[in-house]
Amino acid sequence: MRVFPCPAIRRRSPLLLALLAGAAPVLSAGGAGAQEAVDAIALDAITVAGAPSFRETATGPVQGYRATRSATATKTDTPLRDVPQTVNVVPREVLVDRQETRLADALFNVSNVQPGGSIQGRSDTFLIRGFRTQTYAIDGVFMNQANTFYPVQRDLADVERIEVLKGPASVLYGRGDPGGVINIVTRQPSLVPTADASIQGGSFGFRRVQGSVSGPVPGTDGLAARLSVATQVDPTFRDLAGRDNSRFFAAPAITWNPSPDTRVSFIGEFTRQDSVYDEGLVARNGRVPLDTIARYYGEPFSRYNANANFGTLKIEHDINEHLMLRQVLNAQSGSFDVFAARANGLSANGLQVTRRTTGVNSTYASVDSQTELVAKFDWLGLRHTALVGVEYFNGYRRAYTTQGPLASVSFLDPLPGLALPGALSLQSDLKQKTELTGLYAQDQIDLGYGLQVLLGVRYDTGTQFYFSRTSASRTIPPEQELSGVSPRVGLIYRLAEPLALYASYTTSFKPQTANVLGVASPPPETGEQVEVGTRFDLSPDVSLTASVFDITRNNVAANDPVNTNYSIITGQQRSKGVEADLAGTLLPGWKVIGGVGYTDARVTRDTTIPVGNRLDGAPLFSGSVWTTYQFQEGAWRGLGIGAGVTHVGSRFGDISNSYKVGAYTRVDAAVFYDLNEHARFSLNLRNLTDARYIEQPFNATNNIPGAPFSVLATLTARM
Repeated sequence: MRVFPCPAIRRRSPLLLALLAGAAPVLSAGGAGAQEAVDAIALDAITVAGAPSFRETATGPVQGYRATRSATATKTDTPLRDVPQTVNVVPREVLVDRQETRLADALFNVSNVQPGGSIQGRSDTFLIRGFRTQTYAIDGVFMNQANTFYPVQRDLADVERIEVLKGPASVLYGRGDPGGVINIVTRQPSLVPTADASIQGGSFGFRRVQGSVSGPVPGTDGLAARLSVATQVDPTFRDLAGRDNSRFFAAPAITWNPSPDTRVSFIGEFTRQDSVYDEGLVARNGRVPLDTIARYYGEPFSRYNANANFGTLKIEHDINEHLMLRQVLNAQSGSFDVFAARANGLSANGLQVTRRTTGVNSTYASVDSQTELVAKFDWLGLRHTALVGVEYFNGYRRAYTTQGPLASVSFLDPLPGLALPGALSLQSDLKQKTELTGLYAQDQIDLGYGLQVLLGVRYDTGTQFYFSRTSASRTIPPEQELSGVSPRVGLIYRLAEPLALYASYTTSFKPQTANVLGVASPPPETGEQVEVGTRFDLSPDVSLTASVFDITRNNVAANDPVNTNYSIITGQQRSKGVEADLAGTLLPGWKVIGGVGYTDARVTRDTTIPVGNRLDGAPLFSGSVWTTYQFQEGAWRGLGIGAGVTHVGSRFGDISNSYKVGAYTRVDAAVFYDLNEHARFSLNLRNLTDARYIEQPFNATNNIPGAPFSVLATLTARM
């Protein structure tokens, strides 16, 4: 079979070379990149004589907005209709058309997923089905499991697809939150040479350059490499005392097929973030005033610097046509330091914001090993896909925190530069080390007659050392023994070829990583979910998923409403609701993705928080839809338009329900034009109605407002 490269590969685009040349000074200065708009055009068509049509895999590209396969829920390449749990996929094409630069914006396309707070502009956290999660997986491996959050905001330069597995998933992932798992699938190297680059500029001084190049490595058959880079500067619409935020990201990747039966891959990511420590707006009298969304209560010295690095090596070997052995090795390390003015609360008359100075230095490192055997066989007349594995995790973190007094500022008119930090004293010296071994097994059984069953169980055992030393507590506690069993049962019934019904019971187990004041070894958190749902293919290119769920979460940590630097173990919480998601191509050139959800998330048992309180940040109702149409022929061919609406209901800002932020509706739009097969220009308009709203409530002194009307222009080139 002969392979003929398309014209886009035979000819180098002058525009692409110009873009890459323009990016070189930026890269050498400590920023780098091109990727986001790159995505929009990253996948060139390759004409293969006699080749079959596009075939999707669980780790590869998606055509359009609708994915049909995933490995996030089973760790095997499985059709989504054969998964007895909700999995929503945001393909790269959506990121490109929307020109997303934030993970939070990308996940607005998924029902019942909300931004959970940026932790003062430091990281990404999310609410999934009402429950907060502060970490995510990359290619099936959790990031920074020894810490409470990943120390940098995620760049999207090397993202192929973003998948959300709803509900507990400890059978395969061990530690995890009961709301669900966000799994980022990265772009893989290609033996066919490709390259893409983009330059972006937008409102409030936003600038970004990103790029990705991939191709075979000369001299070694079957060896391919990819390098994705990005750099951006974002002063934002906030009045940050003349400071701005910057990030540099680089991700090298290789794949190698030394034989037809063996596959080797490696992905590394290196992120450096320098940003302003920004807590947002302060609540007063039960609400967060939005008269001035740029208001900043920090100081020019308030800063946050962080780096996060990891490498993942995966080796797969087909022992025979029925058995495959997989080994995954991951190593992570990183650190962050903070020196910032932080709001404490309000004066008695509500006219002043009381503050303190905080300094934090934190480091972490971890290793993760997963050894798995996948077997496909027939037994007792039934078809089986079995997975057995063992995972070993060892990680630590050290966080040294100091604080001191700082002068108050006016609530309505805070003026930076009026106060200098006083002497700082020890607040806490936290040391944590977690070592866990998990044994797990799963079997996907085809019972015939349209019935399938999924059975799984995991046993985790290990130790955790957790000591938060303060000036009043220096007694070193013993290591805590950890263990937990996480079962999973799912049933699928294919009522008809386009329609599948399912029901499942899943559980979670998670060692506590919250910083709890005066508690040496907080108890691990557990959760369980019952879910019933359906997946219906409305057409060969459009799918609708819908589900009803009920999740119970025990030994939950939440922000301490009194000591805001700490967490508290609140007891039991429950979330129940319904949701539906639609994705696909309605007509040639017309694509849509969106979802709606209703979630009632409350405290059900507690010794500190009133029973019945709503969980912080979780709206009762939310939904979004995004659709694009690109002309396929005629004089307008290549021109595309897009529009989207996002609605989020009102939310309580803290678990004490002491204040509330209002509902909002945001309208976005886009216009893009493929100049030729090598270049695209796009203009994305966000918040067309200039709505004022709080996007991410976190606590009474930490509420991030949504951006006002803004424009983002992107020029993308590809080869």
